[in-house]
Amino acid sequence: MTEAYIVGIDMIAFGRYPGRTVAELGAEAALLALDDAGLGIRDMQALYCGNLLEAHLMLGQRILREIGLTGIPVINTANACATGATAFREGLIAVKAGLHELVLVVGVEQMGRGLLGGSSRPDGFVEEGVLGSSTMPAMFAQIGVEHARKYGTTFEQFAKVAVKNHHHSTMNPKAMSRRETLLREVMESEMISWPNTKLMCSINVDGAAAAVIASRSVAQRLGLLGRAVRVRASEMTSGPYTPQEFAIPDFNQVTRNCARAAYEGAGIGPDDLDLVELHDCFATAELIHYENLGLCPDGDAGRMIDAGETALGGRIPVNVSGGLLSKGHPLGATGIANLYEVATHLRGSAGTRQVEAARIGLTHVVGGSPGRGSACVVHILEKA
Repeated sequence: MTEAYIVGIDMIAFGRYPGRTVAELGAEAALLALDDAGLGIRDMQALYCGNLLEAHLMLGQRILREIGLTGIPVINTANACATGATAFREGLIAVKAGLHELVLVVGVEQMGRGLLGGSSRPDGFVEEGVLGSSTMPAMFAQIGVEHARKYGTTFEQFAKVAVKNHHHSTMNPKAMSRRETLLREVMESEMISWPNTKLMCSINVDGAAAAVIASRSVAQRLGLLGRAVRVRASEMTSGPYTPQEFAIPDFNQVTRNCARAAYEGAGIGPDDLDLVELHDCFATAELIHYENLGLCPDGDAGRMIDAGETALGGRIPVNVSGGLLSKGHPLGATGIANLYEVATHLRGSAGTRQVEAARIGLTHVVGGSPGRGSACVVHILEKA
């Protein structure tokens, strides 16, 4: 299989756009990525579109109505929080297999305010609060409580994740929230589901991100290798059987399986990484994923955040974009936005938040819900 490269990538500023359609947001991101590559929609041989909430409404085709109906194949994908990363991976595979040489990938979402999860069954019985909880805050609270039970992780250590990511966001002009928070402020904000307070939860926002993927031969012919980013590994897993899987998705095991496969595919280990953008939908999630991605031994995540190892300037900076906690989490766009952040650092174009001498970075997304399953995607990128 041929090597594949990101030759154009960008995102719109995440926020709220009540006066615009989801297709318009996706089209804006698509044009930004095409401009970044110096190419046009007529150069693209296929479009891969990731969107969850309008997955049945042919969103990829609607985006083309905004930027050019060229008749190319359109593949629409939906895969929980891994939706955008799934679309990217499908486009990547098509290029690596030789089916196409230049493809456009778009991830986009318009989100309402409020809680995700907790819906009723078709027979009208509302399980929420009667038989546990199917809401996202409850699921990721459980993960944090279990980590605290096993390793003694404290409320303060979880809260430090939010403080770090809020600080990082002040250097990212495309983040939804760009505000410093003190540790005390995070810990004293409204409790959503112990140990996650409101300031330890990701923000439901509108957003879009897009990328142009090219084969090596095309990138070389077009003179794009200088700013290109090589996709060294792309792996996807779904939740395997574990004792808890039928009650609550095992986000730990599905991430560990995916990360292991990605490291093997790239021929590297976690010690070779220069930065990571991982799925911090809640502060508890970021901390446990340090261990799931092999950034530290099991039980060491609390010490890692205390020591500042995952802050900008630390041993392995994590979520320098501000993460989902500050940048925001528009479901279909998140996976590609994470790729944009890492690619920007590998290009040396991240400004005041630049990770020095970054050459290899990892992106991670994971999602799912009780009774349905889970999906995880890990990409490893390398400076060309």
